[in-house]
Amino acid sequence: MAPQSPPPTSSTLEPVATLSPATLSGSPAWAASFSIDGKYLAACFGNPNTCIKVWEHRPPPLNSISGGKKSGKRSNKAENAGIAIATIEEEGEQNLGEEWALIATIREEHTRTVRSVAFAPTSSTLGVPILATASFDGKVLIWEHYPDDANNYAAEGENAEGSDNPYFEPIAQLEGHENEVKCLAWNATGSLLASCGRDKTVWVWECFLPGTIGGSETPSNDPIFVDPNRREGGQDQGEFECLAVLQGHDGDVKSICFGPSHGQWGEGEEVLFSASYDNTVKVWAEESGDWYCAATLGADAVPQSMPNAAEEPVSKGPVHASTVWCLGLAPSGVRLFSGSEDGSLAIWRMYTAAERRRLFPRAANRSSTDGLWNCVGKLPDAHSGYAVLDVDCAPSRAGHGRIASGGGDNGINIYREETAEGSGGLDTPKFAIEAMAVEAHAGDVNCVRWHPRDGTCLVSCGDDGAVKFWKYRRG
Repeated sequence: MAPQSPPPTSSTLEPVATLSPATLSGSPAWAASFSIDGKYLAACFGNPNTCIKVWEHRPPPLNSISGGKKSGKRSNKAENAGIAIATIEEEGEQNLGEEWALIATIREEHTRTVRSVAFAPTSSTLGVPILATASFDGKVLIWEHYPDDANNYAAEGENAEGSDNPYFEPIAQLEGHENEVKCLAWNATGSLLASCGRDKTVWVWECFLPGTIGGSETPSNDPIFVDPNRREGGQDQGEFECLAVLQGHDGDVKSICFGPSHGQWGEGEEVLFSASYDNTVKVWAEESGDWYCAATLGADAVPQSMPNAAEEPVSKGPVHASTVWCLGLAPSGVRLFSGSEDGSLAIWRMYTAAERRRLFPRAANRSSTDGLWNCVGKLPDAHSGYAVLDVDCAPSRAGHGRIASGGGDNGINIYREETAEGSGGLDTPKFAIEAMAVEAHAGDVNCVRWHPRDGTCLVSCGDDGAVKFWKYRRG
Protein backbone atom coordinates (compact mmCIF):
# COMPACT_ATOMS: atom_id res chain seq x y z
CA MET A 1 0.00 0.00 0.00
CA ALA A 2 1.41 3.39 -0.98
CA PRO A 3 0.25 6.00 1.54
CA GLN A 4 -0.34 9.58 0.53
CA SER A 5 2.37 12.14 1.14
CA PRO A 6 1.88 14.35 4.19
CA PRO A 7 0.11 17.63 3.39
CA PRO A 8 2.23 20.80 3.07
CA THR A 9 0.78 22.34 6.25
CA SER A 10 1.73 22.38 9.92
CA SER A 11 -1.69 21.07 11.00
CA THR A 12 -1.68 17.64 12.63
CA LEU A 13 -4.01 14.81 13.56
CA GLU A 14 -2.68 12.96 16.59
CA PRO A 15 -3.95 9.88 18.47
CA VAL A 16 -4.71 10.73 22.10
CA ALA A 17 -6.55 7.68 23.43
CA THR A 18 -7.63 4.17 22.48
CA LEU A 19 -11.05 3.43 23.98
CA SER A 20 -11.23 -0.09 22.62
CA PRO A 21 -7.95 -1.75 21.61
CA ALA A 22 -7.36 -3.67 18.42
CA THR A 23 -8.33 -7.32 18.77
CA LEU A 24 -7.05 -10.57 17.38
CA SER A 25 -10.55 -12.04 17.27
CA GLY A 26 -11.43 -10.49 13.92
CA SER A 27 -14.36 -8.44 15.26
CA PRO A 28 -14.36 -5.13 13.36
CA ALA A 29 -15.53 -1.88 14.92
CA TRP A 30 -18.16 -0.67 12.45
CA ALA A 31 -19.63 2.61 13.62
CA ALA A 32 -19.71 5.16 16.43
CA SER A 33 -22.14 7.81 17.63
CA PHE A 34 -21.90 10.65 20.16
CA SER A 35 -24.89 11.81 22.15
CA ILE A 36 -25.90 15.33 21.18
CA ASP A 37 -24.29 16.79 24.31
CA GLY A 38 -21.09 14.83 23.80
CA LYS A 39 -21.44 13.07 27.15
CA TYR A 40 -21.83 9.54 25.77
CA LEU A 41 -20.18 7.61 22.96
CA ALA A 42 -21.39 4.30 21.55
CA ALA A 43 -19.62 1.94 19.15
CA CYS A 44 -20.73 -1.34 17.59
CA PHE A 45 -18.78 -4.44 16.66
CA GLY A 46 -19.18 -7.37 14.29
CA ASN A 47 -18.79 -11.12 14.53
CA PRO A 48 -17.48 -13.17 16.17
CA ASN A 49 -17.71 -11.00 19.33
CA THR A 50 -20.77 -8.97 18.43
CA CYS A 51 -21.55 -6.26 20.96
CA ILE A 52 -22.21 -2.57 21.58
CA LYS A 53 -19.96 -0.59 23.91
CA VAL A 54 -20.92 2.68 25.56
CA TRP A 55 -18.57 5.15 27.22
CA GLU A 56 -19.36 8.16 29.40
CA HIS A 57 -17.28 11.33 29.48
CA ARG A 58 -16.15 12.09 33.00
CA PRO A 59 -14.11 15.27 33.52
CA PRO A 60 -11.15 14.59 35.78
CA PRO A 61 -11.30 15.69 39.42
CA LEU A 62 -9.82 19.08 40.13
CA ASN A 63 -7.03 17.52 42.17
CA SER A 64 -5.92 15.47 39.14
CA ILE A 65 -4.84 18.56 37.19
CA SER A 66 -1.82 20.47 38.31
CA GLY A 67 0.01 23.24 36.54
CA GLY A 68 -1.79 22.64 33.27
CA LYS A 69 -0.65 18.99 33.11
CA LYS A 70 -2.68 15.90 33.92
CA SER A 71 -1.33 14.02 36.88
CA GLY A 72 -2.73 10.70 35.74
CA LYS A 73 -4.80 10.24 38.93
CA ARG A 74 -8.24 8.70 38.83
CA SER A 75 -11.09 9.02 41.26
CA ASN A 76 -11.23 6.34 43.93
CA LYS A 77 -14.82 5.60 42.99
CA ALA A 78 -13.89 4.65 39.44
CA GLU A 79 -10.83 2.73 40.62
CA ASN A 80 -12.81 0.74 43.18
CA ALA A 81 -15.61 0.04 40.74
CA GLY A 82 -13.25 -1.48 38.22
CA ILE A 83 -14.59 0.73 35.42
CA ALA A 84 -12.30 0.84 32.40
CA ILE A 85 -11.01 4.41 32.03
CA ALA A 86 -9.37 5.85 28.92
CA THR A 87 -7.44 9.02 29.71
CA ILE A 88 -6.71 11.66 27.10
CA GLU A 89 -3.38 13.19 28.01
CA GLU A 90 -2.87 16.84 27.11
CA GLU A 91 0.47 18.34 28.00
CA GLY A 92 0.20 22.01 28.94
CA GLU A 93 -3.52 22.32 28.15
CA GLN A 94 -5.42 22.26 31.41
CA ASN A 95 -8.91 22.43 29.93
CA LEU A 96 -8.48 19.46 27.60
CA GLY A 97 -7.87 16.66 30.07
CA GLU A 98 -10.65 14.08 29.69
CA GLU A 99 -11.59 10.63 30.91
CA TRP A 100 -13.94 8.23 29.16
CA ALA A 101 -15.34 5.40 31.26
CA LEU A 102 -16.71 2.24 29.69
CA ILE A 103 -20.12 1.98 31.36
CA ALA A 104 -21.77 -0.82 29.37
CA THR A 105 -21.06 -3.70 27.03
CA ILE A 106 -24.33 -4.84 25.45
CA ARG A 107 -24.25 -8.38 24.15
CA GLU A 108 -27.89 -9.43 24.29
CA GLU A 109 -30.79 -9.09 21.81
CA HIS A 110 -28.88 -8.85 18.50
CA THR A 111 -27.77 -12.21 17.12
CA ARG A 112 -25.51 -11.04 14.28
CA THR A 113 -23.12 -8.18 13.49
CA VAL A 114 -24.29 -4.81 14.81
CA ARG A 115 -23.65 -2.45 11.92
CA SER A 116 -24.93 0.93 13.10
CA VAL A 117 -25.53 2.90 16.30
CA ALA A 118 -27.18 6.30 16.65
CA PHE A 119 -28.04 8.34 19.74
CA ALA A 120 -31.34 10.23 19.50
CA PRO A 121 -30.78 14.01 19.39
CA THR A 122 -33.03 14.34 22.43
CA SER A 123 -30.60 12.66 24.80
CA SER A 124 -29.49 15.78 26.67
CA THR A 125 -32.97 17.28 27.03
CA LEU A 126 -34.64 14.10 28.26
CA GLY A 127 -32.02 13.21 30.81
CA VAL A 128 -32.43 9.61 29.64
CA PRO A 129 -30.15 8.88 26.65
CA ILE A 130 -31.85 6.89 23.91
CA LEU A 131 -29.78 4.73 21.55
CA ALA A 132 -30.84 3.01 18.32
CA THR A 133 -28.92 -0.01 17.02
CA ALA A 134 -29.17 -1.89 13.72
CA SER A 135 -27.96 -5.39 12.95
CA PHE A 136 -27.46 -7.90 10.19
CA ASP A 137 -30.16 -9.92 11.98
CA GLY A 138 -32.70 -7.54 10.38
CA LYS A 139 -33.70 -5.85 13.62
CA VAL A 140 -33.58 -2.27 14.84
CA LEU A 141 -33.57 -1.93 18.63
CA ILE A 142 -34.17 1.14 20.77
CA TRP A 143 -32.40 1.29 24.14
CA GLU A 144 -32.70 3.57 27.15
CA HIS A 145 -29.93 4.27 29.63
CA TYR A 146 -30.58 5.01 33.29
CA PRO A 147 -27.62 6.90 34.81
CA ASP A 148 -28.82 6.30 38.37
CA ASP A 149 -28.66 2.58 37.76
CA ALA A 150 -25.17 2.99 36.32
CA ASN A 151 -23.92 4.95 39.31
CA ASN A 152 -25.42 2.46 41.76
CA TYR A 153 -23.88 -0.42 39.85
CA ALA A 154 -20.45 1.22 39.90
CA ALA A 155 -20.76 1.96 43.60
CA GLU A 156 -21.36 -1.73 44.26
CA GLY A 157 -17.98 -2.53 42.75
CA GLU A 158 -19.15 -4.23 39.58
CA ASN A 159 -17.14 -4.20 36.36
CA ALA A 160 -18.94 -2.81 33.30
CA GLU A 161 -16.51 -4.53 30.93
CA GLY A 162 -17.50 -7.97 32.12
CA SER A 163 -21.15 -7.33 32.79
CA ASP A 164 -24.20 -8.31 30.79
CA ASN A 165 -25.25 -4.66 30.62
CA PRO A 166 -27.11 -3.88 33.82
CA TYR A 167 -28.50 -0.46 32.94
CA PHE A 168 -29.26 -0.28 29.22
CA GLU A 169 -32.66 -1.76 28.48
CA PRO A 170 -34.42 -2.33 25.14
CA ILE A 171 -37.73 -0.47 24.94
CA ALA A 172 -38.67 -1.19 21.32
CA GLN A 173 -37.90 -3.59 18.51
CA LEU A 174 -38.61 -2.35 14.99
CA GLU A 175 -39.03 -5.11 12.42
CA GLY A 176 -39.65 -4.95 8.70
CA HIS A 177 -36.38 -5.27 6.84
CA GLU A 178 -36.02 -8.60 5.09
CA ASN A 179 -32.38 -9.01 6.05
CA GLU A 180 -29.29 -6.99 6.98
CA VAL A 181 -29.84 -3.44 8.27
CA LYS A 182 -26.86 -1.26 7.35
CA CYS A 183 -27.44 2.24 8.72
CA LEU A 184 -29.62 4.39 11.00
CA ALA A 185 -30.28 8.13 11.10
CA TRP A 186 -32.39 10.36 13.35
CA ASN A 187 -33.83 13.64 12.18
CA ALA A 188 -32.95 16.87 14.00
CA THR A 189 -35.76 16.64 16.57
CA GLY A 190 -35.83 12.90 17.24
CA SER A 191 -39.36 12.63 15.83
CA LEU A 192 -38.21 10.46 12.89
CA LEU A 193 -35.82 7.53 12.60
CA ALA A 194 -34.73 6.09 9.24
CA SER A 195 -33.19 2.68 8.59
CA CYS A 196 -31.82 1.12 5.41
CA GLY A 197 -30.43 -2.21 4.34
CA ARG A 198 -29.57 -4.96 1.97
CA ASP A 199 -33.20 -5.33 0.87
CA LYS A 200 -32.79 -2.06 -1.12
CA THR A 201 -35.33 -0.21 1.02
CA VAL A 202 -35.37 2.75 3.38
CA TRP A 203 -37.85 2.69 6.26
CA VAL A 204 -39.05 5.87 7.96
CA TRP A 205 -40.36 5.52 11.51
CA GLU A 206 -42.30 8.10 13.50
CA CYS A 207 -41.03 8.25 17.06
CA PHE A 208 -42.95 9.33 20.13
CA LEU A 209 -40.13 9.69 22.64
CA PRO A 210 -40.77 10.76 26.24
CA GLY A 211 -40.51 14.51 26.56
CA THR A 212 -41.10 15.21 22.86
CA ILE A 213 -44.25 16.22 21.01
CA GLY A 214 -46.71 13.33 21.23
CA GLY A 215 -44.32 11.33 23.37
CA SER A 216 -46.54 10.89 26.39
CA GLU A 217 -49.90 12.10 25.09
CA THR A 218 -50.24 10.59 21.61
CA PRO A 219 -49.51 6.87 21.65
CA SER A 220 -48.99 5.04 18.40
CA ASN A 221 -51.99 3.14 17.03
CA ASP A 222 -49.81 0.22 16.05
CA PRO A 223 -46.71 0.02 18.24
CA ILE A 224 -44.16 -2.53 17.09
CA PHE A 225 -43.11 -3.45 20.60
CA VAL A 226 -43.63 -1.52 23.80
CA ASP A 227 -43.67 -2.92 27.31
CA PRO A 228 -45.04 -0.14 29.53
CA ASN A 229 -44.53 -2.21 32.66
CA ARG A 230 -40.87 -3.02 32.18
CA ARG A 231 -39.87 -0.35 34.74
CA GLU A 232 -41.44 0.29 38.11
CA GLY A 233 -44.30 2.74 37.78
CA GLY A 234 -45.22 1.74 34.24
CA GLN A 235 -44.05 5.07 32.77
CA ASP A 236 -44.41 5.78 29.07
CA GLN A 237 -41.19 4.78 27.31
CA GLY A 238 -42.02 5.95 23.80
CA GLU A 239 -43.64 4.31 20.79
CA PHE A 240 -42.77 3.90 17.13
CA GLU A 241 -44.82 3.64 13.97
CA CYS A 242 -43.74 2.98 10.39
CA LEU A 243 -44.59 5.96 8.16
CA ALA A 244 -43.11 4.82 4.86
CA VAL A 245 -41.12 2.11 3.10
CA LEU A 246 -39.13 3.82 0.35
CA GLN A 247 -38.23 1.75 -2.70
CA GLY A 248 -36.26 2.97 -5.69
CA HIS A 249 -32.65 1.90 -5.32
CA ASP A 250 -31.39 -0.99 -7.46
CA GLY A 251 -28.90 -2.19 -4.87
CA ASP A 252 -28.14 -2.33 -1.15
CA VAL A 253 -28.69 0.98 0.61
CA LYS A 254 -25.45 1.72 2.47
CA SER A 255 -25.92 5.09 4.17
CA ILE A 256 -28.66 7.59 5.06
CA CYS A 257 -28.90 11.02 6.65
CA PHE A 258 -31.56 13.69 7.22
CA GLY A 259 -31.15 17.31 6.22
CA PRO A 260 -33.24 20.50 6.02
CA SER A 261 -35.46 20.93 2.96
CA HIS A 262 -34.98 24.72 2.94
CA GLY A 263 -38.52 24.89 1.57
CA GLN A 264 -37.34 23.50 -1.78
CA TRP A 265 -38.76 19.97 -1.73
CA GLY A 266 -42.24 18.91 -0.67
CA GLU A 267 -44.08 20.32 2.32
CA GLY A 268 -41.90 18.90 5.08
CA GLU A 269 -39.09 20.68 6.86
CA GLU A 270 -36.63 17.87 6.16
CA VAL A 271 -35.44 15.64 3.36
CA LEU A 272 -33.73 12.26 3.59
CA PHE A 273 -30.64 11.26 1.61
CA SER A 274 -29.75 7.65 0.81
CA ALA A 275 -26.61 6.20 -0.79
CA SER A 276 -26.53 2.86 -2.53
CA TYR A 277 -24.67 0.02 -4.16
CA ASP A 278 -26.30 1.24 -7.40
CA ASN A 279 -23.78 4.17 -7.49
CA THR A 280 -26.39 6.85 -6.77
CA VAL A 281 -27.70 9.09 -4.01
CA LYS A 282 -31.43 9.68 -3.74
CA VAL A 283 -33.24 12.60 -2.14
CA TRP A 284 -36.58 11.77 -0.50
CA ALA A 285 -39.14 14.40 0.48
CA GLU A 286 -42.53 14.46 2.19
CA GLU A 287 -45.74 15.80 0.65
CA SER A 288 -49.14 15.57 2.37
CA GLY A 289 -47.84 12.84 4.65
CA ASP A 290 -46.39 10.73 1.82
CA TRP A 291 -42.68 10.32 1.15
CA TYR A 292 -41.47 10.29 -2.48
CA CYS A 293 -38.19 10.33 -4.42
CA ALA A 294 -37.56 13.99 -5.24
CA ALA A 295 -34.24 13.51 -7.04
CA THR A 296 -31.60 10.95 -7.97
CA LEU A 297 -28.02 12.21 -7.77
CA GLY A 298 -25.12 10.60 -9.52
CA ALA A 299 -26.47 9.44 -12.85
CA ASP A 300 -25.33 12.72 -14.40
CA ALA A 301 -23.86 15.93 -13.05
CA VAL A 302 -25.63 18.92 -14.56
CA PRO A 303 -23.34 21.60 -15.99
CA GLN A 304 -24.25 25.22 -15.57
CA SER A 305 -25.30 27.19 -18.62
CA MET A 306 -26.41 30.75 -19.09
CA PRO A 307 -30.10 31.28 -19.88
CA ASN A 308 -29.21 32.59 -23.34
CA ALA A 309 -26.93 29.72 -24.27
CA ALA A 310 -27.47 28.70 -27.87
CA GLU A 311 -26.83 24.98 -27.41
CA GLU A 312 -28.03 22.32 -25.02
CA PRO A 313 -25.37 21.77 -22.32
CA VAL A 314 -23.43 18.54 -22.57
CA SER A 315 -23.68 16.10 -19.65
CA LYS A 316 -20.57 15.58 -17.55
CA GLY A 317 -21.39 11.91 -17.04
CA PRO A 318 -21.80 9.78 -13.89
CA VAL A 319 -20.40 11.21 -10.67
CA HIS A 320 -19.52 7.87 -9.05
CA ALA A 321 -18.48 4.76 -10.96
CA SER A 322 -19.10 2.36 -8.09
CA THR A 323 -20.88 1.88 -4.75
CA VAL A 324 -21.57 5.05 -2.75
CA TRP A 325 -20.54 4.07 0.76
CA CYS A 326 -21.11 7.18 2.81
CA LEU A 327 -22.73 10.59 3.11
CA GLY A 328 -21.87 13.68 5.12
CA LEU A 329 -23.96 16.84 5.36
CA ALA A 330 -22.46 20.23 6.18
CA PRO A 331 -23.93 22.08 9.20
CA SER A 332 -25.62 24.57 6.86
CA GLY A 333 -27.46 21.78 5.07
CA VAL A 334 -26.62 23.22 1.64
CA ARG A 335 -23.57 21.08 0.93
CA LEU A 336 -23.41 17.28 0.79
CA PHE A 337 -20.40 14.96 0.51
CA SER A 338 -20.50 11.41 -0.85
CA GLY A 339 -17.69 8.84 -0.76
CA SER A 340 -17.41 5.91 -3.13
CA GLU A 341 -15.74 2.58 -3.75
CA ASP A 342 -14.18 4.22 -6.82
CA GLY A 343 -11.95 6.25 -4.49
CA SER A 344 -13.62 9.60 -5.08
CA LEU A 345 -15.18 12.09 -2.69
CA ALA A 346 -17.88 14.17 -4.40
CA ILE A 347 -19.09 17.61 -3.31
CA TRP A 348 -22.73 18.52 -3.91
CA ARG A 349 -24.39 21.92 -3.59
CA MET A 350 -28.06 22.75 -3.12
CA TYR A 351 -29.59 25.33 -5.45
CA THR A 352 -32.99 26.91 -4.82
CA ALA A 353 -35.73 26.63 -7.44
CA ALA A 354 -35.03 30.21 -8.52
CA GLU A 355 -31.31 29.48 -8.88
CA ARG A 356 -32.04 26.30 -10.79
CA ARG A 357 -34.24 28.12 -13.30
CA ARG A 358 -31.59 30.81 -13.78
CA LEU A 359 -28.44 28.71 -13.84
CA PHE A 360 -29.73 25.39 -15.18
CA PRO A 361 -32.58 26.35 -17.55
CA ARG A 362 -32.52 23.04 -19.43
CA ALA A 363 -31.91 20.75 -16.47
CA ALA A 364 -35.60 20.20 -15.73
CA ASN A 365 -39.04 21.70 -16.12
CA ARG A 366 -38.58 25.41 -15.41
CA SER A 367 -42.04 25.63 -13.84
CA SER A 368 -41.08 23.13 -11.15
CA THR A 369 -40.89 24.46 -7.61
CA ASP A 370 -38.20 21.95 -6.62
CA GLY A 371 -34.63 22.98 -6.01
CA LEU A 372 -31.59 21.14 -7.36
CA TRP A 373 -28.68 19.22 -5.89
CA ASN A 374 -25.72 19.27 -8.24
CA CYS A 375 -22.14 17.98 -8.08
CA VAL A 376 -19.84 21.02 -7.97
CA GLY A 377 -16.53 19.31 -7.28
CA LYS A 378 -14.78 16.02 -6.71
CA LEU A 379 -11.61 14.70 -5.11
CA PRO A 380 -10.98 11.77 -7.49
CA ASP A 381 -8.22 10.13 -5.44
CA ALA A 382 -9.12 10.97 -1.86
CA HIS A 383 -7.53 7.86 -0.31
CA SER A 384 -4.78 6.80 -2.72
CA GLY A 385 -7.22 5.00 -4.98
CA TYR A 386 -8.86 3.06 -2.16
CA ALA A 387 -12.52 3.29 -1.22
CA VAL A 388 -13.81 6.26 0.76
CA LEU A 389 -15.71 4.45 3.51
CA ASP A 390 -16.92 7.32 5.69
CA VAL A 391 -17.08 11.11 5.72
CA ASP A 392 -18.19 13.54 8.40
CA CYS A 393 -18.49 17.32 8.50
CA ALA A 394 -17.13 19.14 11.52
CA PRO A 395 -19.46 21.24 13.69
CA SER A 396 -19.66 24.92 12.82
CA ARG A 397 -17.35 25.92 15.66
CA ALA A 398 -14.51 24.00 13.96
CA GLY A 399 -14.29 26.63 11.23
CA HIS A 400 -15.51 26.89 7.67
CA GLY A 401 -15.53 23.83 5.42
CA ARG A 402 -13.63 21.22 7.43
CA ILE A 403 -14.38 17.53 6.85
CA ALA A 404 -12.88 14.18 7.86
CA SER A 405 -12.81 10.99 5.83
CA GLY A 406 -11.78 7.41 6.49
CA GLY A 407 -10.75 4.97 3.79
CA GLY A 408 -9.64 1.59 2.63
CA ASP A 409 -6.03 2.80 2.78
CA ASN A 410 -6.27 2.54 6.60
CA GLY A 411 -5.94 6.31 6.91
CA ILE A 412 -7.87 9.37 8.08
CA ASN A 413 -7.76 12.66 6.16
CA ILE A 414 -8.80 16.12 7.31
CA TYR A 415 -9.75 18.51 4.51
CA ARG A 416 -10.31 22.24 4.58
CA GLU A 417 -11.95 24.42 2.00
CA GLU A 418 -9.68 26.97 0.43
CA THR A 419 -11.35 30.35 0.88
CA ALA A 420 -8.65 32.62 -0.57
CA GLU A 421 -9.25 34.64 -3.71
CA GLY A 422 -9.40 32.39 -6.73
CA SER A 423 -10.47 29.32 -4.74
CA GLY A 424 -13.59 28.90 -6.85
CA GLY A 425 -16.43 29.90 -4.52
CA LEU A 426 -19.64 27.95 -3.90
CA ASP A 427 -20.01 26.71 -7.47
CA THR A 428 -16.47 25.36 -7.83
CA PRO A 429 -15.12 24.78 -4.30
CA LYS A 430 -11.60 23.54 -3.76
CA PHE A 431 -10.62 21.34 -0.84
CA ALA A 432 -7.10 20.49 0.26
CA ILE A 433 -5.79 17.90 2.72
CA GLU A 434 -4.84 19.75 5.90
CA ALA A 435 -3.84 16.83 8.12
CA MET A 436 -3.49 13.07 7.81
CA ALA A 437 -3.21 10.01 10.01
CA VAL A 438 -1.41 7.43 7.87
CA GLU A 439 -2.09 3.85 9.00
CA ALA A 440 -4.56 5.15 11.58
CA HIS A 441 -5.84 1.59 11.91
CA ALA A 442 -4.48 -1.82 10.98
CA GLY A 443 -7.28 -2.18 8.45
CA ASP A 444 -10.08 -0.22 6.81
CA VAL A 445 -11.26 2.90 8.63
CA ASN A 446 -15.00 2.23 8.76
CA CYS A 447 -16.15 5.32 10.64
CA VAL A 448 -15.03 8.85 11.54
CA ARG A 449 -17.13 11.12 13.76
CA TRP A 450 -16.44 14.62 15.01
CA HIS A 451 -17.29 15.43 18.60
CA PRO A 452 -20.55 17.46 18.43
CA ARG A 453 -19.25 20.27 20.63
CA ASP A 454 -15.51 20.20 20.06
CA GLY A 455 -14.35 20.83 16.51
CA THR A 456 -10.85 19.59 17.30
CA CYS A 457 -11.74 16.09 18.50
CA LEU A 458 -12.94 13.06 16.56
CA VAL A 459 -13.29 9.31 16.99
CA SER A 460 -12.60 6.51 14.53
CA CYS A 461 -13.51 2.82 14.17
CA GLY A 462 -11.56 0.26 12.18
CA ASP A 463 -11.53 -3.26 10.84
CA ASP A 464 -8.87 -3.99 13.46
CA GLY A 465 -11.56 -3.65 16.14
CA ALA A 466 -10.07 -0.48 17.63
CA VAL A 467 -11.96 2.67 18.64
CA LYS A 468 -9.61 5.66 18.83
CA PHE A 469 -9.75 9.30 19.83
CA TRP A 470 -7.87 11.87 17.75
CA LYS A 471 -6.91 15.49 18.30
CA TYR A 472 -6.80 17.87 15.34
CA ARG A 473 -4.40 20.76 15.80
CA ARG A 474 -4.51 23.55 13.30
CA GLY A 475 -1.13 24.86 12.20
